[in-house]
Amino acid sequence: MKDRFVYADNAATTPIDSRVLEKMMPFLTTEYGNASTLYALGQSSHLALEEARRQVALLMNADPGEIYFTGCGSEADNLALRGYLHSRQAKGKTHLITSCIEHHAVLYTAQALEKEGFSVTYLPVDRDGKVRLADLEAAIRPDTALVSIMFANNEIGTVNDIAAIGALCREKGVIFHTDAVQAYGHVPVDVKAMNIDMLSISGHKINAPKGVGALYIRKGVLVEPQITGGGQEKGRRSGTENIASIVGLGEAARIKRENLEREMTYLRGLSRKLIDGVLQMPQTILTGHPTDRLPGTCSFCINAIEGESLVLRLDMNGICASTGSACSTGSLDPSHVLLGIGLSHEISHGSLRLTLGMQNTGEDVDYILERLKDVVDVLRAMSPIWKA
Repeated sequence: MKDRFVYADNAATTPIDSRVLEKMMPFLTTEYGNASTLYALGQSSHLALEEARRQVALLMNADPGEIYFTGCGSEADNLALRGYLHSRQAKGKTHLITSCIEHHAVLYTAQALEKEGFSVTYLPVDRDGKVRLADLEAAIRPDTALVSIMFANNEIGTVNDIAAIGALCREKGVIFHTDAVQAYGHVPVDVKAMNIDMLSISGHKINAPKGVGALYIRKGVLVEPQITGGGQEKGRRSGTENIASIVGLGEAARIKRENLEREMTYLRGLSRKLIDGVLQMPQTILTGHPTDRLPGTCSFCINAIEGESLVLRLDMNGICASTGSACSTGSLDPSHVLLGIGLSHEISHGSLRLTLGMQNTGEDVDYILERLKDVVDVLRAMSPIWKA
């Protein structure tokens, strides 16, 4: 029976901040002009578009003219990988380096590029999910065009040493892209200090609406558009801009910039309480780096448990969580991330991700711990492989 509702899947999506929704509302009602038109109603939308661009840029220390709005983070990843590699193909730069635990928006795009004749190196990661600099340096070749390494992993929360990766790529003369969908607005991001050439973000991960994202492209980096048409976004991404959602993304970026340190401190404390409590259960491990991780991400593997059953039973108790192991995906294989960090199939099937947001409280964590223990006890009692 549900005693309360606890949303603990903020890495999947976040609720829209009330301040974001308030900022969006005029552009869903009275301020409906097309930003490309010359009359006053359209110019009002244009001004709002450019203010949002400025706010998004400020949160990553970019110039506003280097921000290009997209429909989502996956589109931003596709534009970065396809757009840049296609622009360099004629010059013989046909090699992409990425990691084996990237989001599928990068991995599947890399696989599609291989079918086009590009070559791809998939770097291994260490037990914590970090890319090793020595592996990256060894993989760079004369024909390497692009390195794409995620800022922070969406399943286990590990944060890579992006500044070191960026410095190496800059030294080797290779363009560096990072999927920062999970990191932007949650940890400090500085594209200049970190030598990042392209960076992808998504609105719905930072309390803005779904259906909007952006790609930072450093000035001077040539990227072929993947959507052609009216030439919006300086020709990089055609299509009439989704002004209301872009305004929402800009407002969310502003709020995150003003509150980043406070939110990081709060979520780290809340996560520490949750992690310490979950690890009290026998034969349970924390996945990802113990300290270099996203403030709100808590990821575990629980032995003798099947992840999908765990998540469904938590839902019956009013708790929203996620797992990398789900029969509903049509695959019996566990998460590629967990396998990539060296975990066995058996332990990986018991994965659980709990990701906290600013709406969560210490009482929420107490409730999760209470109900999680009960659910695990029930499932282990039913398990033919559980040995206490």
